Amino acid sequence: MKNIFELILISILLCVVGCSRSASDYNSIIDDAERVSQTDADSAMAILDAIDPSDLSVDSIRAKYHYLRAWGHMRQNRSMVADSLISVAHSYYSGKDAVRDMQSGTALAWYKFWIGDTPGAISLLDSLVERRDTPDSLLAETLRIRVLLGASEYQGNQLVPLARRLMNIETDSMRKLEAKYLLLSAYEYSNKVDSALMLTDELIGYAKSHKWGDKHFQFMLEQSQLLTELGREGESQQTIDYIFSHAGPDNGAADYLHLQTAINALNRGNLATASRELAVADSLAVKMRSADDVYYHSYSNLLHAMIDFKLSGRVKLSHVNGLNNRQQERFNRMKASQWESERGALQQQTRALSLKAESEHKTVVILVIILFAVVAIGVALWIIRHRRQRERENEERAEALQKMVDELKSARLAPVPVDVKTPAALRRAMLQQLGIIKMVAETPTEQNREMLRKISSIESDTNGELVNWHNVYELIDNLYSGFYSKLKSEFADSLSDKETQIIVLMIAGFSTKEISVITSQTASTIYVRKSSVRKKIGVPEKEDIVAFLREKFAE
Repeated sequence: MKNIFELILISILLCVVGCSRSASDYNSIIDDAERVSQTDADSAMAILDAIDPSDLSVDSIRAKYHYLRAWGHMRQNRSMVADSLISVAHSYYSGKDAVRDMQSGTALAWYKFWIGDTPGAISLLDSLVERRDTPDSLLAETLRIRVLLGASEYQGNQLVPLARRLMNIETDSMRKLEAKYLLLSAYEYSNKVDSALMLTDELIGYAKSHKWGDKHFQFMLEQSQLLTELGREGESQQTIDYIFSHAGPDNGAADYLHLQTAINALNRGNLATASRELAVADSLAVKMRSADDVYYHSYSNLLHAMIDFKLSGRVKLSHVNGLNNRQQERFNRMKASQWESERGALQQQTRALSLKAESEHKTVVILVIILFAVVAIGVALWIIRHRRQRERENEERAEALQKMVDELKSARLAPVPVDVKTPAALRRAMLQQLGIIKMVAETPTEQNREMLRKISSIESDTNGELVNWHNVYELIDNLYSGFYSKLKSEFADSLSDKETQIIVLMIAGFSTKEISVITSQTASTIYVRKSSVRKKIGVPEKEDIVAFLREKFAE
């Protein structure tokens, strides 16, 4: 039994180990996600989403998980509201791994931007791009984000050197073009309009040579705005006319072109043209961008207010309110987008917790099933072992019986030695014969029964009985001071043969079950016959039959 319990315990431990992932398993899964992210970002994020971060107990694995998750969200331009633990990854990699230190820091800055801490994001990015001995290939992504955030904050002089640096280290032609456009914005915000105008010439030439129609006209629109800022409204209008003539009157930027025309007219004092062009721009904007386009109306409302002031000498509060309301709408939408992102992150966490609970439930069910299986196997093993043990015991008894049979046959066929005729020797031989009968009664297998029949029929036929009752009675007479003869003498007329057999075996110490085996009767029949014997020989109700008879025949 001890071995079985040990087997069950070992099986349970193995099951627990099998059902729970080790640190090396998680490390391998996260490494797989990192490899997949190079070609399939969505699949990599799906692999990471299947991991419950609360199961990660090793610092290095936890840091790698949060780093890859946040970096993936940043590269996919997904919400990073739930990536606050990127700070843990950045702290872990600081001074240990240059690549992951830079990338986790960039992801942390992007997280700060997502939660509204743009100054904190810019400050962190500045500390990263100022690091010396950082390869350009590693620095490019961080510097690119730094310049983008600086442009969103309308930085000027501070942004120019960063944008130039980005333009110099970019190797991809499209990336280099984007960097040049960001430098153009930096020049504009720093009031270096002449430098910005020179860049537009380069951008327009590049787009024209590569036949990028949309980009070509976009850069020309940018050029027209810069010309207006320099007071060169005529050149600005020529640029706009060129766009209309080559892109058509219904091109994708027609509303902004008419808006720029209105600005040029306003700067030249032509209020009627300015008002007419602005009306056309508003009409096109409704068709092209819907009536609530915030970006467009942030310009048109201001221009309406300026034209009204020029015409009436008064400022209409409705235009100012409209401008303010549009900005408030934009702010509210940004907040709503942030709240939606936060809600999505919470829903994702809830789904992850639900999946974990479901997984744990399945694990418990599997453990219970395995436990029951192990217990069943243990019980089966115990039964098999017990049966084998009984079979061995039966075989040993059969061998002992066979040996007794052989000895008994030899004793009956051989001349009786002198010392066997002594009372002690005879008694031992009789007890041995009686012991054979009792052994079969204790283990009444068919093999043992057949062996007993062979022993009993050595001298004469048993007529189908297990024993030769004549020999049994003789044994009882010799071993128990003529008990059978006395019983027969006194109760021969009242007792049946079966009742006599029961009494004789009771005197020899046989149990009710053993008596039922030797006499081929059921146990219930033995009990009934005992009651009958008690009445026939006059045994009191509460007195033992054997004790009564021994006392009676001892007199």
